[in-house]
Amino acid sequence: MNITPKNIHFGAAYYPEHWSEDQWHEDIRLMKEAHFTVVRMGEFAWSTFEPVENEFNLGWMDRAINLLAENGIATVMGTPTAAPPAWLTQKYPDTLAVDQDGKKREHGRRCHYCVNSPKYHELTRRIVKHMAEYFGPNTHIIGWQFDNEYSTVCYCDTCREKFQQYLMGKFESLDDLNNHWTTAYWSQTYTSWDQIPIPKTGHNPGLMLAFQQFVSHSYREYQKIQINELRPHLSEEVWVTHNFMKWYPTYDHYELSADLDIASWDWYVGSGHNDYTESGAAHDLVRGFKQRNFWVMETQPANVNWAPISNQVNKGESRAMAWHAIGHGADAVLYWQWRSALNGQEQYHGTLIDQSGQPRPFYEEAAQIGSELSKVSGLLVDSQVTAKVAILNDYNSRWSLDWSRQHQDFDYVKHLLHYYKPLAARNIPVDIISADSVLAKKYRVVIAPALVILTPERIKNLTEFVEKGGTLILTIRSCMKDEFNSLLPMRQPGPLSKITNIEVEEYYPLETPVTVIGNMIKNGTSRLWAERLRIIEEGKLSNPVARYGSHNGWLDGQIAINVNLCERGMVYYVGAFLDEFAQARMLEYICNISRVKPVLETPKGVEVCSRVTSEGKEVLIVINHQSYEQKIMIPWVAHDFLSGYSGKGQVKLGPYGVVVLMQE
Repeated sequence: MNITPKNIHFGAAYYPEHWSEDQWHEDIRLMKEAHFTVVRMGEFAWSTFEPVENEFNLGWMDRAINLLAENGIATVMGTPTAAPPAWLTQKYPDTLAVDQDGKKREHGRRCHYCVNSPKYHELTRRIVKHMAEYFGPNTHIIGWQFDNEYSTVCYCDTCREKFQQYLMGKFESLDDLNNHWTTAYWSQTYTSWDQIPIPKTGHNPGLMLAFQQFVSHSYREYQKIQINELRPHLSEEVWVTHNFMKWYPTYDHYELSADLDIASWDWYVGSGHNDYTESGAAHDLVRGFKQRNFWVMETQPANVNWAPISNQVNKGESRAMAWHAIGHGADAVLYWQWRSALNGQEQYHGTLIDQSGQPRPFYEEAAQIGSELSKVSGLLVDSQVTAKVAILNDYNSRWSLDWSRQHQDFDYVKHLLHYYKPLAARNIPVDIISADSVLAKKYRVVIAPALVILTPERIKNLTEFVEKGGTLILTIRSCMKDEFNSLLPMRQPGPLSKITNIEVEEYYPLETPVTVIGNMIKNGTSRLWAERLRIIEEGKLSNPVARYGSHNGWLDGQIAINVNLCERGMVYYVGAFLDEFAQARMLEYICNISRVKPVLETPKGVEVCSRVTSEGKEVLIVINHQSYEQKIMIPWVAHDFLSGYSGKGQVKLGPYGVVVLMQE
């Protein structure tokens, strides 16, 4: 499928059903003045599309789409299944999800349906079928978004029965399940499939992992219902997506993305201000769902309404954030939402236009962003982010460790970011990809943070990557379990000990930090966690590069970090959770010897993103994320496509300043 964008798109979510049609014209005039190229509509409009069961009213949306198109604005259509109408939930109460306490969700929120409800599946097919037949031929619709922010886990009897059926397909027999889950522990052994519960609190680790995988399976199957109704009515270039929520933990985003054309996500800062080394990871995560460019389907226009302090980001900060997203591979930035609704749970959320229809102060900044994007859209269309470093992300490992943190401050995502952020601060591009991805030859360094679950495929992929000359970094809490969340019958790092030449003798959740000493990091500390390493075969090309200082007697002088030369590659096993300075030094050292260089050296708080065009030309997006002026040095003659400036040497970046450069 060809999904090359014709524009780097800019726009907002728009809800014409909230307003009389005579108000649409002024809304759209202001959108056009802000250089909008797209709006998303329809994702909460089920009660307007189908006000009475099986009676459909779609013409109003057709008029809105055509009016927008007359003003050069395309449409992304949302299927409205995240917000079923009141007649539906009243007539068919079994479509409502049941929470862990056995209570049905109440009508009037979002995503409050049971994802496995046969009746909800039937009603979903019907509304999507009518929308597909009616809107599918409309050439002004460039893409479709399914539902909105999948989120709900249901514990009803239907879901339990479906879960048991899922397990029957996953395991060869009950004996097979009992064996993999070690159900002899605490007499958990099952003699009938219908004995298996949905885990609601701490339970057997195998059962808990299987249920979490079932949740992913359920949403994927529900999404396929919509794909199957919609796709036959769409032309080849019209894409489908879902708007994810960055690190949301409830399902495997790689699995749900497999059937989509592009990934998209909803980006909110909430309280405070944007930390670009953290939001950059979220962008790279979403880009990794499909390993291609993505859309920011929602982001905040200055502020939200739900944060502890719903402050507005600083003037100019949203502009920096928009370019930051594009620098990481976004082909579109859309704000949520265009205009303040008169009622509803998000009355006070930031918008571009207030409830009176007048532009809010942020509108001016949005119009500037739109104007700038219109200047460079042609330059950036079909350009890609290329990276020499990959970080492996695994939902199964995350779930497993979240259920058994062993240290209250250990967090899988924060641990991953502990490896990502020093690279981002040095302007080194990173792909965050599935731990099950086949590792491309383009990567020089692959980091596998807390990859606790090993599978035969992962062992093969990682071993081949190292043997072909790659540098692999394994970290604390790695390689301890199999795909069923059972402990491997050997020490960490399990079968990967063949390429690490070390084993973990013991692990220590730490009450107090321990000193870590080595030339690579100089003097650092390990906080939260420490693993005591032992070289398996002396005389091989293994080198302890850091050891623990005095601490608890067990760790004193023991190996904390080891590197092993294996075939043409290298494997680092990092048994310490290093402090930030030592972590940055370690990663800089490893990148240097692996020939991974920053895109450009810049002062702290200045980011350089790289997108490479289809002709192989590199476009640099340089962003000052600080509220004060900064200066950078450009070592070659470059042209700035925003200001028109050409030259080399010192370039001044004002507060939240941006330049878009190409070498001349």
